[in-house]
Amino acid sequence: MLLFFILGVLVHCVFFASIFDIYFTSPLVHGMTPRFTALPPPARRLVLFVADGLRADALYELEENGNTRAPFIRNIIMQEGSWGISHTRVPTESRPGHVALIAGFYEDVSAVAKGVMLVLHHVCTTIVTVCSFSQLPEGWKENPVEFDSLFNESKYTWSWGSPDILTMFAKGASGNHVFTYSYDAIYEDFGADDVTKLDTWVFDNIKEFFHAARNNQSLFSKLNEEKIVFFLHLLGIDTNGHAHRPSSREYKDNIKIVDDGIKEIVSMFKHFYGNDGKTAFIFTSDHGMTDWGAHGAGHPSETLTPFVSWGAGIKYPQKVSAQQFDDTFLKEWKLENWKRRDVYQADIAPLMASLIGVPFPLNSVGILPVDYLNNTDLFKAESMFTNAIQILEQFKVKMTEKKEVTLPFLFTPFKLLSDSKQLNILRKARSYIKQRKYDEAVSLCKELIDLALEGLSYYHTYDRFFLGITVVLGFVGWTSYASLLVIKSHSSLTRGVSKQVKKPGQLLPCSFAAIGVSIAFFLLIQACPWTYYIYCLLPVSIWYAVLREFQVLQDLVAALLTFPPSRFFGYLLVFTLGIEVLVLSFFYRCMLTAGLTAFAGWPFFTQLWTRAKITSLSWIFFSLLLAVFPLMPVVGRKPDISLVMGAGLLVLLLSLFVITSFIKRKGSFVNEELLLHLLQMLSTVLSISVVYSTHNSLLRKQGLPLINQIVSWIILASSFVMPLLSPTSLLERLFSILLSSMSTYLLLSTGYEALFPLALSCLMFVWIHMEQETLLQSGVSCKQKVTSIQFACHTDITQFRQLDLDDIRRAFFLVFFLVTAFFGTGNIASLNSFDLASVYCFLTVFSPYIMGALMMWKILIPFVLVMCAFEAVQLTTQLSSKSLFLMVLIISDIMALHFFFLIKDYGSWLDIGTSISHYVIVMCMTIVLVFLNGLAQLLTTKKLKLCGKPKSHLI
Repeated sequence: MLLFFILGVLVHCVFFASIFDIYFTSPLVHGMTPRFTALPPPARRLVLFVADGLRADALYELEENGNTRAPFIRNIIMQEGSWGISHTRVPTESRPGHVALIAGFYEDVSAVAKGVMLVLHHVCTTIVTVCSFSQLPEGWKENPVEFDSLFNESKYTWSWGSPDILTMFAKGASGNHVFTYSYDAIYEDFGADDVTKLDTWVFDNIKEFFHAARNNQSLFSKLNEEKIVFFLHLLGIDTNGHAHRPSSREYKDNIKIVDDGIKEIVSMFKHFYGNDGKTAFIFTSDHGMTDWGAHGAGHPSETLTPFVSWGAGIKYPQKVSAQQFDDTFLKEWKLENWKRRDVYQADIAPLMASLIGVPFPLNSVGILPVDYLNNTDLFKAESMFTNAIQILEQFKVKMTEKKEVTLPFLFTPFKLLSDSKQLNILRKARSYIKQRKYDEAVSLCKELIDLALEGLSYYHTYDRFFLGITVVLGFVGWTSYASLLVIKSHSSLTRGVSKQVKKPGQLLPCSFAAIGVSIAFFLLIQACPWTYYIYCLLPVSIWYAVLREFQVLQDLVAALLTFPPSRFFGYLLVFTLGIEVLVLSFFYRCMLTAGLTAFAGWPFFTQLWTRAKITSLSWIFFSLLLAVFPLMPVVGRKPDISLVMGAGLLVLLLSLFVITSFIKRKGSFVNEELLLHLLQMLSTVLSISVVYSTHNSLLRKQGLPLINQIVSWIILASSFVMPLLSPTSLLERLFSILLSSMSTYLLLSTGYEALFPLALSCLMFVWIHMEQETLLQSGVSCKQKVTSIQFACHTDITQFRQLDLDDIRRAFFLVFFLVTAFFGTGNIASLNSFDLASVYCFLTVFSPYIMGALMMWKILIPFVLVMCAFEAVQLTTQLSSKSLFLMVLIISDIMALHFFFLIKDYGSWLDIGTSISHYVIVMCMTIVLVFLNGLAQLLTTKKLKLCGKPKSHLI
């Protein structure tokens, strides 16, 4: 069984990784020649201000009294420069946002995947030293994919700000011309009394830098060179948004501080360079932020960021009488008379390169927004022509790469952009420039760019159909093999399955060996990556294993032919409907409510209602109670500490009731057991106190109290040990696990979600009783009372019974409860559903790995409760864990195949990100289930004994 688990995990890891080769391979290519416009640039230097986490509306809108919170920027819009909205893409996070701004391309998912591997590597080491709060690991700061950037193409770049952002561009640059000045990571404290110091530090340090330059001849000469860049990364707004929400006074006041700081820096630049008019200024943001202080997804509040530019080479404000936009922002912001020029975030990189005359970043896919340029029509046309050549070169390199690894008779070129068409468009554009038909030249270059980008996408997805077919064959084969193993182990499912399975002859292995060799040879002559060999050869081995069980398959077909057709199609319809409900629940949380409501009616379709009325009523009540949670707003958007307090009080009341019932039932109670329960109740009381005092301390801007932090970590650590000290009797051990989990979950809660594990656990306790009643109803004579059942480390396999159709329902219930545990309080497939406030009882200094590990444990706690309950269900119903795993595997794989076909790499970036996350969650469900099953067995069966004290009893 262990070998099968390992194989299952490996196979699903391959299926999981396949989507990144099929849908999301890196679009980046290398080997292009840097391209720049030969005409003199309008600016010698560029200053880039990036206000991290700043929403467009937060900057542009007016206060209630009619005043602007950013008077300097507002004056720039009306008197000196151009403005608009920069449209970002998912994921709306800092690293991909800055990559788009400075390198001109949208960070691909393969880069994110490589970053995730770095994260996983460091999480393992971080958890061990979880209380050290050391600086961020280098893997987070560096970009895992090599790329060119504006900083790399500049002569010199000086940057100030967060170490998380600056380092990745410095390490990606060639030579020693990118200089970084960053504060210590410990300053990124969400609980600090004043996080605007993150921005004032930047402004103060750049002032000191220029002051020192007057006395440093070497530095002074570098500062007077051309093609130089100054980058100011301002993190205070983002930090205040996470800590206090964008609607808070802190967030809005921080915008005023940034506005004042920019005003001083602009004045300093003018003074230092003697008002030479050769400085271009860009002010923008990497991403926005939701009303509840999160980002990562595709909500307009996250994707709409401000863009303001002024200085050398930038158009002056243009007054207009009317503008055509699909939104009402102009009227809301009182800017309807000033021309708005929107850009895509990647378009900013070629604009900055054009302003100072450096080559366009080699991997940039941005289209130069010529409407921002205040220069001659010749300069605009030449710059756009350079932009077209730069993107066309990427297309040529990509086509050459694909052509070199494809057999000539199999290669299909991109017909819309043939070599002849490329030459014709370039010649025509050059002719227009010579004829001074600059507008026509610009339009033709944009047409060429669009075709080149479409061609890049074509070659990027060239092998998709071939790889997709192989993965689907592997999916279907693996699901078939798992189904045959279930049938082979339990002959009662088919009753006609032969006990003696015929061994395959020599023809079958020889045939599959020949197929495998042929596929490997075909891949070899095409110089395919090594991963292709895995994707293509894995289905061969899987289907060989399936056909080895041909006798089982034959007997299954024979058994199905004897099954009444109406009954067979009825079961098939119910099973299909159940799978579809599970799939739809990933898109619509209300489907979980519908499913739980249907579960509430289960007793009425069986004899449970007449045989166990009280248990059935409890099942109905808690099913409907749990059904309420998916209808609630996503957790984190409306924090309410009073609900956390209420959940803690309910846990204490439940503890008193349960302990009293234990004492009455047992007649005596071991002192150590009573002491353990009292300690767990004390832990809950401490959790309530810590949550309350931490919340008040942060509101008063006094930071996280050290004593609260210490107590929180102690409670977290003890929650893993406390259950192991409790008795192994079923109810006592499960209740101990619930108490320990709830004390930690309370510390990680911000609102109504604190009630969720409690309601879920109550339903799980009732489920255990319901399944025992169902087993009795099916005719099993030996029935132990739940109160007398003991968890055992070594289960007697002779007690396991044969599977029946009711066990398929049990497996489906498990999958449904796991999905409910996942989505019951929010759509965690969306990055912006992670609320940093959840971890403020443990730490407030920004540390992505520790925070990520804590949030992951918060997600896993409901999972652990469900799996522990199912351990009890297996025990009470004598159900084999191997059979359970196989059935859950089949259900989850059917769902995964469903989501595999729903994966998108087109349309809105929100749709793309959602399709990936759904597939990843289902694939991880199977992999994580193995880990959770082991953890549940550890928590339910292991017993730690405290030596040195004799047993005494409380009568």
